[in-house]
Amino acid sequence: MNVADSTRLSSALEQLGFSPTSQIEQADVIVLNTCVVRQSAEDKAVGRLSSLKKAKDRKPQTVICLMGCMVGTGDYSPLKKRFPFVDAFSAPSDTSRLVSFLLETERVRTNEHRSMAQAILEKEDDFILPVEMRGNTVAAFIPIVLGCSHACSYCVIPLRRGKEISRPPADILADVRSLAKQGIKEVTLLGQIVDRYGRENPAYPTLGELISQIHQTEGIERIRFLTSHPNWMTDELLDALSGLPKAMPHFELPIQAGDDEVLRQMRRGYTVEKYITIVKKIRSRFPFSSIATDLIVGFPGESAEQFEHSLQMLAEVRPDVTHVARYSPRPGTYSAMKMQDDVSAEEKWKRFRAVEAMQEKISGEINKQYLGKKVSVLFEGQKKERWFGRTPTNKLVFVNSAQPLLGSVQDVRITWSGPWSMIGEIEAKELA
Repeated sequence: MNVADSTRLSSALEQLGFSPTSQIEQADVIVLNTCVVRQSAEDKAVGRLSSLKKAKDRKPQTVICLMGCMVGTGDYSPLKKRFPFVDAFSAPSDTSRLVSFLLETERVRTNEHRSMAQAILEKEDDFILPVEMRGNTVAAFIPIVLGCSHACSYCVIPLRRGKEISRPPADILADVRSLAKQGIKEVTLLGQIVDRYGRENPAYPTLGELISQIHQTEGIERIRFLTSHPNWMTDELLDALSGLPKAMPHFELPIQAGDDEVLRQMRRGYTVEKYITIVKKIRSRFPFSSIATDLIVGFPGESAEQFEHSLQMLAEVRPDVTHVARYSPRPGTYSAMKMQDDVSAEEKWKRFRAVEAMQEKISGEINKQYLGKKVSVLFEGQKKERWFGRTPTNKLVFVNSAQPLLGSVQDVRITWSGPWSMIGEIEAKELA
């Protein structure tokens, strides 16, 4: 979500006459977009922000903008008092505060750029990719649900990003069409609980209906979405996706814990059995699908036995990817206020590494099944002279080729597999 927000803000700044620079010393505007989902992320953001004060001291006219979850959607005056050298504070997904500041302080100089600033503030601008992405990018993120109204006991997102709001479908479809015209082949629809799209507005389509509308966009070849919630991964959605070839069979479906009592304390609203049932439904409809999940270790009160239940769940579900995190209390959340953080840091690391080791083994075994098989790969770029892209199941594949592959979809025969990537050879045919 922050990548999508940064892309949108970069585009807005370029439309106001600014251009990107890799040198802090040369910057007239510096934006620090922040995540605070874990304490380590917030600590990193604070450290980076403090280092930017030196740039401000050297060049006082530099505009510094703090953006994202660290600002939140409420009163940011405590942050202004704490960081008086920051000029603008932008809530998540909000470009208007910085644009307004630049307009009011006359950093936007020409009539043309001032008119564009007004269009941005009135949300009448087209989504134009930043210069550095044009011609170099074939996949893009599109937020469709902002904020979250499901208050998990450990999660700070509802406090920082505000209540759940679905973007108007016309705006989303306009973004998709604009991106397609700029060469984007794959779009990923974003939401904290993306499956709940349109739930608060009866006039809006469901997620399945929205994806069906996007499916008709010429130039878009692949559609993904994240993140899902087990309570909202419905039969209606799965049935809709099964009839849409452009909808990729990859599902981001967090479980967070493999023990029912821990899930109850987390206020997740489902059981392990329900989660496994949903996974079975996905795999029955999409036999060649992949599943990524999220898992928190060291939640308050999680016993060694309860953690073993999480490992047993992973062994049964066999997800393709597990994003594992060590629990850290976030101020303002129920768990931080009412529960004791009683699992030691050492034990959290031990559990973290145990999950990583198990997932590496599972991922390696799953990817070995691709050896010798032909897969469809959308190529996204080059790394160290190798082209890379992803399969419909979101597997990372590298190939050696002297041909320009960016944006093409090629059949690739897998010749090597590891837990996190694969290598293959393009099937002999004329490049698409």
